[in-house]
Amino acid sequence: MKTKYLGKKTGSQTSDYSPDLLDSVHRSQNKKFHFYGVDYWNAYEFSFLDSSNQPVLESIEIKIPLDSSHTVESKSLKIYLASFYKRKFKNSINAYKLIERDLSSLINSRVVVRKKVKYDMPPKSILINGLNKTIKKNTVVRYKGFRSICPVTSQPDWANIYLHSTTNNLDSKKFIKVLKSFRERGDFHETCIDSIFITLINDFKFDDLTLCGRFLRRGGIDINPIRSTKKKIFFKNFRDFNQ
Repeated sequence: MKTKYLGKKTGSQTSDYSPDLLDSVHRSQNKKFHFYGVDYWNAYEFSFLDSSNQPVLESIEIKIPLDSSHTVESKSLKIYLASFYKRKFKNSINAYKLIERDLSSLINSRVVVRKKVKYDMPPKSILINGLNKTIKKNTVVRYKGFRSICPVTSQPDWANIYLHSTTNNLDSKKFIKVLKSFRERGDFHETCIDSIFITLINDFKFDDLTLCGRFLRRGGIDINPIRSTKKKIFFKNFRDFNQ
């Protein structure tokens, strides 16, 4: 896989603003399965200049739809957002609209950007690490310490996995075995969650399911894919305890 920046030394990341700084990657999806979802990207270090030439530092949420054929490559997004530090805007909305335009053009799908003033708390859940029992339906379960490998840099990525179903009980031991199978596997965050979701539908025979991966941040950005059998998604863009 060829990317502009990932796995390469980029030197100083104070480039002048340009949408050409952005890079995209193709989504790897199993087209035999239809499901809903969204990827929430939280950028905690977004800065620009206001109309008085004073620096503004904000956290922003970038909402990328699952049905896009491509998504943004994370290191390119970091470099792109960093280039705003010396660009002047009349207000925050104008900055967000520019990011929306550039990202939507990049992936050919509508991206939504907004300021994050506060994050929802994680849902009440049962931690299943080490459990060997059946978890009843309508229970939010959480697995702490999910690990996968970046397919380009071979660096580890870490996450907490959340699951909720209104129709199916969960065999925790079997589910943990699936999650642990990713520890040496090279896939992007979104592909990992897609694969786990499809396994739960295909092998575990889930009828109703929402799955969320809360990945730890890199370079001031965290990526949080959510997949669901329903259009109305159960999980919000909450912030986990170690994000």
